[in-house]
Amino acid sequence: MSGVGRSRRDVLVLAVAIALFSLNLRPALVAVGPLAPQLRDDTGLSASATSLLTTLPLVCFGLFATVAPRLGRRVGLERALLAAILLLVAGIALRLAAPTAALFAGSAVAGAGIAIANVLLPGVIKRDFPRHTGPMMAVYSVALNGGAALAAGLTVPLEDALGLSWRGALALWGIVALATAVLWLPQARTAPPPSAGASVHARGVWRSRVAWAVALFMGLQSLEFYALSAWLPTVLRDDGMSASTAGLMVALMSASSIGASLVVPVVAARSRRQRGLTAAAAGCFVFGSVGLLIAPAGGALLWVMVLGLGQGTGISLSLTMFVLRTRTAEAAGELSGMAQTVGYLIAAGGPLAAGALHDLSGGWTLPIAALIVGLVPLAAAGWRAGEDRTIEDVAQGPPARRAARPGAPS
Repeated sequence: MSGVGRSRRDVLVLAVAIALFSLNLRPALVAVGPLAPQLRDDTGLSASATSLLTTLPLVCFGLFATVAPRLGRRVGLERALLAAILLLVAGIALRLAAPTAALFAGSAVAGAGIAIANVLLPGVIKRDFPRHTGPMMAVYSVALNGGAALAAGLTVPLEDALGLSWRGALALWGIVALATAVLWLPQARTAPPPSAGASVHARGVWRSRVAWAVALFMGLQSLEFYALSAWLPTVLRDDGMSASTAGLMVALMSASSIGASLVVPVVAARSRRQRGLTAAAAGCFVFGSVGLLIAPAGGALLWVMVLGLGQGTGISLSLTMFVLRTRTAEAAGELSGMAQTVGYLIAAGGPLAAGALHDLSGGWTLPIAALIVGLVPLAAAGWRAGEDRTIEDVAQGPPARRAARPGAPS
């Protein structure tokens, strides 16, 4: 690998730092699911109210995604990312406070920090790894899913082993985030001053059909992921599975996504079109969701593994499209901000709607059926997002006329 203006050692250090940073971007959300039954018993929150602990950060993902590119241009990507990880630490710490309101406030603050990092990390990869975007997006995606798997599988066992309350178990992931902030500090200190150039794509990206397709695919696959992450442990427990085993199933779902996250970005970067990969993601979601509808606990091992493959393919492909559907790091940042604004505002409805449908129907058949119906527009958006076009084509014509983008196959 070779970054722009960096030595081999600096590039390696940056790659490791990006991986560690990415590891922190899901535990604060995913850890809530395995602890939801205890949380509800202690606070008296309904299923719908509990789902807000996952929904609220997703709303923040959408709202703060529009701010992130401007913050990155103003203070530089590295310093903006340092601010993001410190916000995450502060949000996790705030959830330790006793009032229930602090639990929601902390989730919002953590969501703001994650939102900034979600948007800016692909831009760092586009800028510093222009000829290795596929492998580096794989590193990013694997670490992202790995963090989710660790949070799903270890939160309850660590709670039991250390004799913690559910609040203490949630706070454990703040230690990991704080350690990452310390490790990222040298990147922020040695970063060059931000470029004075203004974005030329901030408006055009909102007029691009390609960008909207990417945003919808990003949002709908995220809706499936967060709805399942929030409620799958409860679905399995309601069908007779123990809390620890249910948490393990969610961890397995996230772990099985890691294999897809490792392969899909590389395959996507080497392909002119990614339509087959978007169809594969939708197909895995259909198979796993229908399985949950028929026999939740009975076939859980198979369902969660297939759902994990769908999730890994969907999220890694969404993130990789930020760099494949653009030609420059600047444009990648704008597309990332736009797609995540739209995408996470869509995704925010997943956990909340699933919880509300459960409260309304008294079971999980209706929520799961609704998730299956949502896969139809997911497949349609993915088909359009997988076209061989960039957002710059709105102003510069069809694919045949554009120059080859860095890292794309010739």
